[in-house]
Amino acid sequence: MHFLLWKTSSMRQSCGRKCLVDARGQRRMGRLIQADRRATLTEITTRYNRGMQQSICEDTTCTALRRMGYNSRRPHRVPLISTTNRKKRLQFARAHQNWTVEDWKNVAWSDESRFMLRHSDGRVRIWHKQNENMDPSCLVTTVQAGGGGVMVWGMFSWHTLGPLVPIGHRLNATAYLSIVSDHVHPFMTSIYPSSDGYFQQDNAPCHKARIISNWFLEHDNEFTVLKWPPQSPDLNPIEYLWDVVERELRALDVHPTNLHQLQDAILSIWANISKECFQHLVESMPRRIKAVLKAKEGQTQY
Repeated sequence: MHFLLWKTSSMRQSCGRKCLVDARGQRRMGRLIQADRRATLTEITTRYNRGMQQSICEDTTCTALRRMGYNSRRPHRVPLISTTNRKKRLQFARAHQNWTVEDWKNVAWSDESRFMLRHSDGRVRIWHKQNENMDPSCLVTTVQAGGGGVMVWGMFSWHTLGPLVPIGHRLNATAYLSIVSDHVHPFMTSIYPSSDGYFQQDNAPCHKARIISNWFLEHDNEFTVLKWPPQSPDLNPIEYLWDVVERELRALDVHPTNLHQLQDAILSIWANISKECFQHLVESMPRRIKAVLKAKEGQTQY
């Protein structure tokens, strides 16, 4: 009886459909993916069948890719970083690798962001395995660009969510000086009355203007401007808050139809971001620094 059961089971296993893509075929398919991450299923199948005695269909290609661990996903978007700025990022990470969460609590983070009435969903897709999302061949670089919509400036620290200021025109040095004097200064002096606070800003041209630098010099006894590495949004936790606002905008039951409605929605979403959310972001800073050191000037997952 035991012999018959074993034999029946073996026969069932041997009666299964033969895999049309063997180990050698998988290696061939893997090379095709490595050569062109953006290839469609049709293109991969066509290229695979060239020179092969037995052709396969797209369904078979899809099945083989799944078995190999590949999935079709939108690529991780990262800023295009120059060699010089890569070195500055690494220098910053080394200088702050011993900072604890308590140290990062003394930093107030700031940034500008633009939100659009209509969104591009980015239809480019690439093939990658689970552990390959940050492989250079799986990334799509981005550059700063303009466009319509609502632009806002915001700041926060571990202690509290700061103001969100709508910017009704292009942000220049004069407009930014008003933001610094009307919003940054009262925030820093109230949250860090012992003058032990750091104010973070990126290297946008209006942030580096002479009138801005002079203002900060006049107030350097009240707080310190954190020297920030260029092209480092992955190090700035406020970027995640912009993502939160973006997701909440997309999830609205009634979407804004004009810029006034869009601005109101953005301000409302910002005001309702939980304390746990932005505190957790500041607490992630030691991990972000380690990620830069591990990547050796390259991209991180943040």
